[in-house]
Amino acid sequence: MTEADSTFVPLADQPAFLLGQLGAYTGGRFGELLAPLGIGPRHFGMLRVLREHDGQTQQQLCETLGIHRNVMVGLVDELAKRRLVERRRHPTDRRAHAVYLLPAADDVLGRAQAAVTALDGELFAGLDAEERATLLGLLQRTAASNGLRPGIHPGLTHERVRPC
Repeated sequence: MTEADSTFVPLADQPAFLLGQLGAYTGGRFGELLAPLGIGPRHFGMLRVLREHDGQTQQQLCETLGIHRNVMVGLVDELAKRRLVERRRHPTDRRAHAVYLLPAADDVLGRAQAAVTALDGELFAGLDAEERATLLGLLQRTAASNGLRPGIHPGLTHERVRPC
């Protein structure tokens, strides 16, 4: 064993590794829970934003989410194909289209939110309420100190539209 070998910390003792491991697991598990609803995590994120910003133009949604317009067009196309959203001419700007949730989106969002709650329960079953609150605060602070926008997954900002 060399001196360099003795300085290696086990991966299970490295926070960055553990966060990556949990992130990969959580992302996969979340995708599994959403699959029966016909959406993926990226769709869920977009639907959540639309719930708060229904009727915004695609450009406004790009700015809200901090994503490239090509990503926006792809996500809206996929959600429109599933009849969860529709584009309509903007009432005051005839060059723009506004995006609106359709009634079917309410059911999908409700069921997807239930899946999020169930996943939180699964992931943190070993923690009591105080520990969960402490962990949540630490994660929020860490995300903020790394410049991450609250409630916006950085995977949405990728310029290439990946399958959900």
